Amino acid sequence: MLQRLREDIQCVFERDPAARNTLEVLTAYPGLHAVLFHRINHALWNRGFKWLARLGSHIARWLTGIEIHPGARIGRRFFIDHGMGVVIGETAEIGDDCTLYHGVTLGGTSWNKGKRHPTLGNDVVVGAGAKILGPIQLGDGVRVGSNAVVLKDIPAGSTVVGIPGRVVHKKDELTRRRHETARKIGFDAYGATEDMPDPVANAINSMLDHIHLMDKRMDELSHELKRLGGDVDDSHLPDIAPECIEGIAEEKTSCNGG
Repeated sequence: MLQRLREDIQCVFERDPAARNTLEVLTAYPGLHAVLFHRINHALWNRGFKWLARLGSHIARWLTGIEIHPGARIGRRFFIDHGMGVVIGETAEIGDDCTLYHGVTLGGTSWNKGKRHPTLGNDVVVGAGAKILGPIQLGDGVRVGSNAVVLKDIPAGSTVVGIPGRVVHKKDELTRRRHETARKIGFDAYGATEDMPDPVANAINSMLDHIHLMDKRMDELSHELKRLGGDVDDSHLPDIAPECIEGIAEEKTSCNGG
């Protein structure tokens, strides 16, 4: 229990730069209070003290503005920032290292008994005002934008925005390849796609795809010319280091493959 408490306090310092000391976190963070109440209420719920658990949940809601059903299953190092208006339903499941902001709802779309609330994987972040509804699954590392409404399963590593929620960023093979191409030319592709407007990000992604294709075609042409007897260097093109772009290639042997 004490180990869990230490983890809960430490995760506040890691995710909220406004946290100054342990006393402040223990006494002035309603998100932490709600989690601590839930740990107790969930234990009571599992031991059959249903009414007492619901009463404890009601008191916690009155004190913190955060409503967590005692039946919900929550992992380690769970952090609710600000917290007012957060609602977590009975059959919701939350993995380790997750973060919720104020106004988030993990709700149901049916009055039927059984699993009717979302399941969140590890390291999921849900922005302020977002609604995640139904017995859906969000994979590890998912990011949900503020005020998004998510109604379907989201694969791991994705970013979801809008109403209804749509995936705008996914860590697939294409994204990995773009990041690798961008790294070669000293460009932060991840920062661009996350921070820039969509038209700009799309244009940059198209450029990265084009560069990757040109590299591949150049290798193929060089190999074919070499096969036909041409005096051509068909070795693989070396990585492009950022310093080469700045015009000091003559001083860096790695820039020309040397």
